[in-house]
Amino acid sequence: MKKTLFALAAGVAAAGCCSLCCGDKPYAEDIDEGFVSLFNGKDLTGWTGATGMYGVETIKVEMRGTKRQKEFQVLSCFPERQVKGQPGNLCTEKEYDNFILRFEFCMPENGNNGVGIRMTDPAKDGAYHGMCELQLLDDGGSKYYDSAAKKDLLKPYQYTGSVYGIVPARRDNFNQTKWKAKNYAAGGSYLKKAGEWNFEEVRVAGSRIQVLLNGIMITDADVSKFKGDGTDTMDGKKHPGLHNKKGRIGWLGHGSHVMWRNIRIKELPACASLDKVCPCLNKELPGFTRLFDGKSLANWKGVTTKEKFDNPKVRQAATPEKRAEIQKIADKQMREHWFVRNGTLFFDGLEGGYSLATVKDYKDFEMYVDWRILSVQGDSGLYLRGAPQVQIWDAHNQWDIGSGGLYNNKKNPSNALCIADKLPGDWNRFYIKMVGDKVTVRLNGKLVVDNTVLENYFDRENGIFPVEQIELQCHGDPLEFRNIYIREL
Repeated sequence: MKKTLFALAAGVAAAGCCSLCCGDKPYAEDIDEGFVSLFNGKDLTGWTGATGMYGVETIKVEMRGTKRQKEFQVLSCFPERQVKGQPGNLCTEKEYDNFILRFEFCMPENGNNGVGIRMTDPAKDGAYHGMCELQLLDDGGSKYYDSAAKKDLLKPYQYTGSVYGIVPARRDNFNQTKWKAKNYAAGGSYLKKAGEWNFEEVRVAGSRIQVLLNGIMITDADVSKFKGDGTDTMDGKKHPGLHNKKGRIGWLGHGSHVMWRNIRIKELPACASLDKVCPCLNKELPGFTRLFDGKSLANWKGVTTKEKFDNPKVRQAATPEKRAEIQKIADKQMREHWFVRNGTLFFDGLEGGYSLATVKDYKDFEMYVDWRILSVQGDSGLYLRGAPQVQIWDAHNQWDIGSGGLYNNKKNPSNALCIADKLPGDWNRFYIKMVGDKVTVRLNGKLVVDNTVLENYFDRENGIFPVEQIELQCHGDPLEFRNIYIREL
């Protein structure tokens, strides 16, 4: 193969400036996006401010896949330790201008905290003297939302993800999260219920701020549109730090035992902009066909459960006219839930959405697929020749078993050989080879399936279909794909 086959990481782009990309490096199966950890899991090295109020806590979680108790070292806010008269702000020692911040957090019932952006002084209120505070709140808590009356008890700009006092976050999650609705807070929030872990990605470049909460873009704000003098903000208050160019990142304690983990940051150059994301899609890979061009859903079609048309046996038995009729329904669902978002193939995971399939059917092939799950305990997979599946899931926080395994196998091995997954929110790369009924999978450069028979979930007696479509599976969770290439063998 040529060198420079792939550029490796997703990124934020401006003219002549690809902020997150690693450049045209030689092909590598393991993706390095260049994030740096802000929490070492041992102590508060790198942090300043209310260090007595925060500390490392060990929690235990039973893994669904192995039933073992797994320990996590988390950063916790202990409100009972707060010194009277001192703010509960824990800030990075380092200052940042443009960056992408990824972290997981867990709110207690009626919990309240915040993310301080470009704070110049840990002793001052980050919501006003920093660029802003991005709210962290138990949106469905009884102090903030009246479930019986279905009524907010706070201002719109006070809920999770909002630029506090200035720009409210998106809150329209009413009967949209079909598969896992019971996991979400009330009031239209995309926050999980108290006690559940959330994934958040914060992007800051110049005066622009974007917040992704559990995969959904809930905030996209440009604070340059506001003076900050109290005349044009929703709360009517002065925000003297609103136009800060640089500052610390902080957690803003408000009397709640909030927990964080997997806190990492990617600094962006001065020319960074949030107008585009450059996912570093290669224009060609010699010998391979590019299935996603970063611009459209060409090469893809919808899949639907209507009349059991998600079953290849049903599709194959139908007349051409019937297949065309159902395909129209499937394609409509596809256009409502699968999008090109900032150059990636994005599935929103919401009500009415289902899997995506290649227009073409395939026999033997090898392929590359980049993917990232966007929520803690997220779930998806790839159907090969119409059959489930090469598994994608949160190996670290739920299953304790790696992605890539042939999940629906009964007679042959179903689990991945090892855990090679990145954290939720980080990009992973599959290499998949299928010849006959045998499948080999490498995840981030590690062998996770070794020439193993893929059984036919729909027809176990007769084995896998000789020719069928490849599918990106819906499992009720938002996720993104990119760099999808295939070569027929």
